[in-house]
Amino acid sequence: MSKCKSSCTRREDIQRLFDTYASGSVFLSVSGLLQFLHQQQMELAANEAQAEALIDLYEINKNGESMSFEGFLRFMESKDCSIFNQAHCQVYQDMNQPLTSYFISSSHNTYLTGDQLVGQSDLHAYVIALRKGCRCLEIDCWDGPELEPVVYHGHTLTTKILFKDVISTIEQHAFEVSAYPVILSLENHCCRRQQEVMAHYLVCILGDKLLKAPLNHPTTGDLPSPDVSQKVVAEALSDLVIYTRSVKFISFSYSRDNQNSYENTSLSEKKASKLVKSAGVDFVRHNQRFLSRIYPAGSRTDSSNYNPQKFWNVGAQLVALNFQSSDVAIDLNDGRFLDNGGCGYVLKPDVLIPFSLIVLSVHVSIPQVISGSNLPVTGGKAMDPFVKVKIYGVACDVGKGKTQIIRNNSLSPYWGTVMTFKITIPELSLVRFCVRDRTGLFSSEFVGQYTLPFLSMKKGNVNMSVVLALMCMLNYKT
Repeated sequence: MSKCKSSCTRREDIQRLFDTYASGSVFLSVSGLLQFLHQQQMELAANEAQAEALIDLYEINKNGESMSFEGFLRFMESKDCSIFNQAHCQVYQDMNQPLTSYFISSSHNTYLTGDQLVGQSDLHAYVIALRKGCRCLEIDCWDGPELEPVVYHGHTLTTKILFKDVISTIEQHAFEVSAYPVILSLENHCCRRQQEVMAHYLVCILGDKLLKAPLNHPTTGDLPSPDVSQKVVAEALSDLVIYTRSVKFISFSYSRDNQNSYENTSLSEKKASKLVKSAGVDFVRHNQRFLSRIYPAGSRTDSSNYNPQKFWNVGAQLVALNFQSSDVAIDLNDGRFLDNGGCGYVLKPDVLIPFSLIVLSVHVSIPQVISGSNLPVTGGKAMDPFVKVKIYGVACDVGKGKTQIIRNNSLSPYWGTVMTFKITIPELSLVRFCVRDRTGLFSSEFVGQYTLPFLSMKKGNVNMSVVLALMCMLNYKT
């Protein structure tokens, strides 16, 4: 056995792939690698030049003609074999549709770092949200001493920060990771005089970044597209409201007959959930014309979150979550907005956009969770890992499966579990992989997770980075 094989046997699944295409040799030829790319990775357009380039990139012992197992392993654990389609790491969607045609990454009570009763308000919370691609920030404004408006969760013991400092922080960090518009959702509880102070700060601090007048926007709707680089849009203070004036929701028929295109409705999760159940089609039509913001119920004093998927399913654009929490809802939000370069705007599927030709078909996903590598060990004890896979989407597409449990193996567990899911609207579907450690007959502990859009999954033998240097291999074929 070669030195390479003896040192790398912990990845036996990858070794078997290598041996298959190396045809008994200790090196993988250009033609063997090309065959692997065609047959296993489904990269049918790959050619010899690309195979040679991969060898040159990942093979240390440069000979230009073959790849050792070590080079193949480096290739398999690289971004070139990531489960997330690297083409989706860039903005690739049509950014010239009206704002109503996009899901927009949105935060609730953005200033908080903890719970809603005694938690800390911190400027860094805005920095974190913006660096995650958030494009709609909430600012709760209250009268402060010496005519300085403050931001905090009113009538609670949460700490206060100055409004002017919030706006300065936003001005500094708004466009670090995304050039697309930031919407400021101002919950205004200030007196008229302090509102004038707020308006002054918005204009003076944001300067040319603040949208102060309607745009000449050649879109198919009444709202502009997000392709307006580096602009901040205010949602309160009447003279500065251009496109996002918040109005009370009365009914879908009332909105249809009376609401203006530049007005958006803000709904609590409870009200919105009832509308999803009782008038889902009307909700979809409403969101084709107007922006809707959904926010967590006031009873969520612990800053927990609702499931955002059901509101994306009806086309709600501003599905606001408590970004400071670590829960499944945030995992789904992170997965949704991984797409389109992480810019915070993701084009809604045709089924949710007006005047689109809708053709529904069934997509069959047959993923195989193959193996893991270097799972974190706590307390010196190897874990008993298993993987749960769940599809989030419209009701008929929701599905789940899990692998068997592998006892006492954190280094290189092998599952080889095949699952089958039928998906009718893949554009709305998210796939969440969750690795857990069985701790008892009916108990397990969270190890790590990875969530991504169904249509951003690459085919073939691919890997996903989860947390703590966890690497799982997923074989996905259609």
